[in-house]
Amino acid sequence: MDNSINPEPLVNFAPPRDFATSLKSDLKETFFPDDPFRQFKDDKPTRRVAKALQYFIPILEWLPKYNLRLLRYDILAGLTITSLAIPQGISYAKLAEIPPIIGLYSSFVPPLLYAVFGSSKHLAVGTVAAASLLLSSTLDGVVSSKDNPALYLQLIFTATFITGIFQTALGFLRLGILMDFLSHSTITGFMGGTATIICLQQLKGVFGLNHFTNKTDVISVMHAIIKNRKEWRWESAVVGIIFLIFLQLTRYVAKKKPKLFWVSAMAPLVTVVIGCLFAYFAHAEDHGIQIVGHLKKGINPSSIHLLNFDSKYLPTVVKAGIVTGLIALAEGIAIGRSFAIMKNEQIDGNKEMIAFGFMNIVGSFTSCYLTTGPFSKTAVNFNAGCRTAMSNIIMAIFMGLTLLFLAPLFSYTPLVALSAIIMSAMLGLIKYEEAYHLLKVDKFDFVICMAAFLGVSFISMDVGLMLSVGLGIIRALLYVARPATCKLGKVPNSILYRDFEQYPGSENVPGILVLQLGSPIYFANCTYIRERILRWIREEQANTVSKGDILENVFLDLTGVTSIDMTGIETLIEVHKTLQANDIKMAIINPRTKVMEKMITSKFVDTFGKKNIFLSIDAAIDACRFSLHNSKQHNDAPLQSFVV
Repeated sequence: MDNSINPEPLVNFAPPRDFATSLKSDLKETFFPDDPFRQFKDDKPTRRVAKALQYFIPILEWLPKYNLRLLRYDILAGLTITSLAIPQGISYAKLAEIPPIIGLYSSFVPPLLYAVFGSSKHLAVGTVAAASLLLSSTLDGVVSSKDNPALYLQLIFTATFITGIFQTALGFLRLGILMDFLSHSTITGFMGGTATIICLQQLKGVFGLNHFTNKTDVISVMHAIIKNRKEWRWESAVVGIIFLIFLQLTRYVAKKKPKLFWVSAMAPLVTVVIGCLFAYFAHAEDHGIQIVGHLKKGINPSSIHLLNFDSKYLPTVVKAGIVTGLIALAEGIAIGRSFAIMKNEQIDGNKEMIAFGFMNIVGSFTSCYLTTGPFSKTAVNFNAGCRTAMSNIIMAIFMGLTLLFLAPLFSYTPLVALSAIIMSAMLGLIKYEEAYHLLKVDKFDFVICMAAFLGVSFISMDVGLMLSVGLGIIRALLYVARPATCKLGKVPNSILYRDFEQYPGSENVPGILVLQLGSPIYFANCTYIRERILRWIREEQANTVSKGDILENVFLDLTGVTSIDMTGIETLIEVHKTLQANDIKMAIINPRTKVMEKMITSKFVDTFGKKNIFLSIDAAIDACRFSLHNSKQHNDAPLQSFVV
């Protein structure tokens, strides 16, 4: 039977692009979707060099425009985040089981580097709780921080160096696509689970315990707390509860009245100062309240000679560096973007990766451990009115002055005060309202979120993360393997064709079945697509036969199909042959450029016929009207079943 139903081809059957052109286009869309070099195209060579330097080193773009009016805001913001950086630096260093002074060092050098290479105006650089705990829990498995603190610190610096190399490589290779596998649901669950176990671990400081577990899961931590209940000190618990209540009250005030953000921002430093005074004058150590201990003066010493690449420890160090690097990137970039959106601005994720990478590489050389953009410090920086990344430089200057002259004054900081600061910060990361919102909107997203939360809380941080990411990948594969297909009908009084399920009032065209495929056609979903098309045809033929009609044409709308492989083309050929055997004609609607190129190269167009490929559904219908039987002829025709 002649399958031709279009006497005049209207589709552009241009010769396929050569391999080099196609590859260049694919690589550009994969690695340069934002087309970052478009601003250089029409400039002179010297101007291009200047703009390229400004692109890769953002400070060269905003510093020449800087003025005293902006500096006034940035000084205020820098001073405010310094007041938060001091207690957080000491607290998170304690969480990572390294000397507290390392936490202060980590807020001196990295902010300077971020101000040079970072693209966010609002991100404030510092240490974070999740990465601190993840480093300690991973490295404690091979070296004890108590039995061999020197070697443990070497591995911390080495893991930070690995993190920096990894992050920089991701940035230069434009592999920000890897960060897309850390979905919003995964991050929400991971941060909530991390916050839970961190809060529980701080009970060691609250109760003044000397012995504790190295494990991070809820069961092990609770078992250690109950097992060592004879070491509980009520004095330490009372002080810790008072500090925690004070910190939570200040957070409540700042939440109710955003203009009073500085109350919450200054509260951790006030807690440390009051704690130091209390510990000094009340001789807190005599009552079982432990203190930080000696903090030496001076800015960051070199630590490049401390990097340890011993093969005995290297696998664990690399694992710690890569996993914490991913978490730090996800958190820092997400936070930077969220605050940029508030000002209708954008940040470049790949430049952020490079900036974070440089921060951690140089940081590992200068006695710093892993840093990124923490939410609490960035929020304070934003609310304090920062205008540029100069606020990070201001913070670094104040932190340098603190290290040179004031560091020993914090030696009397009670550990229970640091525990209260950490717990207060972590309570804000348990977003139960967000989890409930996921439950209402998307049940699978909720499962992904809870997999991260429960995995982190009851197994380990890396296992929880892998469980959640694994579920996310499975979901993505399901979308690929089971793509959306739908039957289209014409919306009354319009020229639009839409999904029958979404628009039940849509009209069917007699004798024609229009199907829309909504995803790439690959080997993984070809069987499903073929079976789904044939099922639609069987169902449609049953309906038309009951009405006395005959199904004569099937249109496949490929507008949503962005690409196709050879297995996909073979599937279309199989469907075409099956329809031919059942005396049903097939047409293809609006194939995209890549799909058309594959069809031409594979000779599918020659076999199928150019006359059966159309620009639109209406064009296909108009072209085949002459071959449709009228309803009276259908009634006289013998009924037939669709045979596969």
